[in-house]
Amino acid sequence: MHILLTRQLEDCSELIVRFKKLGHIVSHLPLLIVEKISYNHELFNGCKSIIFTSANGIKFLETKDIDKNIKCFCVGLATEKKAKSVGFQNIISSEGNVRNLKELILQNHDPSSGKIVYVSGKVISTDLDHQLINEGYSVKRIINYKTDHNKIFDEKFVKSLKQNVPNIVYIYSYNSALSFLNFIKNEGLESFWMDTNLMCMSEKTSSILNEIKWKKIFLFNPGEEEFLLYKI
Repeated sequence: MHILLTRQLEDCSELIVRFKKLGHIVSHLPLLIVEKISYNHELFNGCKSIIFTSANGIKFLETKDIDKNIKCFCVGLATEKKAKSVGFQNIISSEGNVRNLKELILQNHDPSSGKIVYVSGKVISTDLDHQLINEGYSVKRIINYKTDHNKIFDEKFVKSLKQNVPNIVYIYSYNSALSFLNFIKNEGLESFWMDTNLMCMSEKTSSILNEIKWKKIFLFNPGEEEFLLYKI
């Protein structure tokens, strides 16, 4: 099969290798540009838990002075892996969606236990901090990165994509879906996807791309990409 991956290379390089070893053709189209944002380090003072809903939040976090034994809530396996790579030890991970992550926080951090810091990008699909505040928690949100749509694509790559349309496309965020829709429209690819299976992380993400005709749309959590190949 021909598989299109749309995350930044460092976030999907292992998956590219795995898919190629299975004999698949893999194309790579990074849809977003991610940049660091300065933030107030003092917001970590006195915090009892940290929430990460993206590996990028950890990538752009200065962790040197943060207690690595602090309780960390991670949205999925990729984020958990990134947290472990920078030294965090006390990690509680959900199965790749914010709804499950919220339930884990409710179960494992009592509101009376103290402040939570939520590390995220500038744009989020779910206002997890506000939801937790409504549950009686003290939450401070730190924004330490932003994303922008990639607008520059190699002409040879686009031409080859038209000639060999992927059987599967993986989309990982609401923002990525917006960027992919822009790419499709700008390159005149609206009618190319009728034999392509679209894999999205949520219904909200897939709704952005509903105006395009797909073979099927599947919802998935990070870490399930290889498993989904056997459902098609």
